[in-house]
Amino acid sequence: MKLGWLIVGVLAWQTAFAGGERLVARFSELRPNIVVESVAPTPVAGIYALELQGGDILYGTEDGRYLFNGDLYELGDTEIINLAENSRIQKRKTTMANVPSSELVIFTPEGDTKAFINVFTDVDCTYCRKLHLEVPRLNELGVEVRYLAYPRAGIGSRSYDKIVSAWCSDNPQLAITQLKAGQSIPDATCNNPVAAHFELGGQVGVTGTPAIVLEDGRLLPGYLPAEELVERIGI
Repeated sequence: MKLGWLIVGVLAWQTAFAGGERLVARFSELRPNIVVESVAPTPVAGIYALELQGGDILYGTEDGRYLFNGDLYELGDTEIINLAENSRIQKRKTTMANVPSSELVIFTPEGDTKAFINVFTDVDCTYCRKLHLEVPRLNELGVEVRYLAYPRAGIGSRSYDKIVSAWCSDNPQLAITQLKAGQSIPDATCNNPVAAHFELGGQVGVTGTPAIVLEDGRLLPGYLPAEELVERIGI
């Protein structure tokens, strides 16, 4: 199984701990089993953001005395901006860009490809099946659909076995289409990325399926019809 891109995605987001050394040292002293991947100053003087392994973000004071969780928002001129989510978006974009296309099940438009979406999918999920019915229309609109496996019941479940069989079939596109139509396919095993995709989903904030990650790193949870999805993409 290819796990190198998981490590690359993490390393690409490591930053120097300049200015937050005391906060990192105190946190690591009290919680040595939790890995701090990066620390960065926030727009609030003296407050730093700690990004933990797995994607969670905590905030703390420069002197290392106080810590709090929850997203940090900026009250802009015309909108409220989620600064924590902006950080997640950039990391998500970088991480997803390191997933080899050879590990995905891809539905490509016959004409020009104007955009692509990454979709963490389960073969037994009702809304995953509903979204799959939109794939032909998305292709018509120039959107390439790239599936990653996310068996919601977990590794070793029957859903996991099914999606592994799809990835290991001679025709993964057909196999996943048949499974999402409620049909059966022959059981199959091979060297596959399903467990790695499941782990990756947790890293980028997936909590259910379908979960759509846009090219710019935004995460759209749940089903959207093709026309609304294209509008969100901006094409």
